[in-house]
This record gives sequence, C-alpha cells and structure tokens, in this order.
Amino acid sequence: SAEMIEKDSAETYLNEVDAIVVPGGFGNRGVNGKISAIKFARENKIPFFGICLGMQASVIEYARNVLDYDSAHSTEMNPESSYPVIDIMEEQKKVTNMGGTMRLGSCACELKKGSIAHAVYGADRIDERHRHRYEFNNLYLNDFEKSGMKATGINPETGLVEIVEIPSHPWFVGVQFHPEYKSTVAHPHPLFVSFVKAALKNKS
Repeated sequence: SAEMIEKDSAETYLNEVDAIVVPGGFGNRGVNGKISAIKFARENKIPFFGICLGMQASVIEYARNVLDYDSAHSTEMNPESSYPVIDIMEEQKKVTNMGGTMRLGSCACELKKGSIAHAVYGADRIDERHRHRYEFNNLYLNDFEKSGMKATGINPETGLVEIVEIPSHPWFVGVQFHPEYKSTVAHPHPLFVSFVKAALKNKS
C-alpha cells in the first residue's frame, strides 16, 4: 500500500524486493508514497515499471529530486504547481465533461532505437491502449532529456510522450498506456516479460 509508505518509509517495505511496479490510478490518494517508492527504485538501481499514473509519478519524482523542481507535480493533484510536469493538453482544458477529456483507445507510438522499449517490442512503431486524462508536459521535455530521463516512445500524431526511460538505470521504464489490457496468461505482454526477467537478474 502506497499509503503505508507515506506513513513510514519506502525502505521499510521495499528494502528486500527484487523489482517495483507502480500501477495506474486517479487522484491524490497514496501518490506521495508512490513517488517515494520510485525514488527508492531509482536510487538503488531496482528494476522499476510505471504504468499510467505510475509513469507520471516517475516524472514528478525525477523533476523534484534530479532537476530540483521541488514543487513539481501533476495539475491533477496540484493545479497551482510552479512546475506542472504533468498536465492536461491545452486543447482539452476547455472540455467540461470529464469523460470527454480522456484519451481512450488504441494510439500509435514510435520507439527510439537503442531503448529498452525498442528491444522489447522489436519494432519501430507500436499501438497500445490508453485510458487517462493527464499527459507529460512537453514544455519540460528538454530539461528531462538533458539530465538523463529520455522520452523513448512518442505519439507520431500529437508528439505526446508515451514512454520514459533512464538509460543509466538497469531497467527503468514508465509507460503512459496500459500494457495489461493486451496481456493474457497465455500471451503475456512483452514489457511484463522483460520486467520479470530484470527482477530475476536483480535477485540473482
């Protein structure tokens, strides 16, 4: 529970884990615990997989603790943030029906060669399913790229960031989409397979 980490510390609960996954969600509940867990994974080189809000939390954590943007946040949780590294797209802000602002369904994503994602998929372009409202704020993309967090998956139509990675980390991947929607017991999603392999390698 991310709320337990908020009350205590990430090290208390995660000190002996082999990998950390932070899944999706909505709202402020437990978000600081998620950010603490991601910081622990990043600093201790523990394989990390962030999905949707988990990816967004990894961006917030990196902004705060690497870029020194202390007040960085998502405008979902803090509309007054001085560093809204996660935000609603400009064209969505005038939509009053919340359902209408969500990015739903399958979207294309172009992968950067040399990335974990490109190696995992074995393709230059993929399609994945979405269900979210907030996005990586591209106003800060250069800051992230220069400091070591790379955008390795980009929507070719909108320029939105779909995947982030930290190349200096053994396995650190955040995805804006939901790979679990296309994963089954018989055919697990390749990102999950790669993540588990990274966990096993870390364990050994």
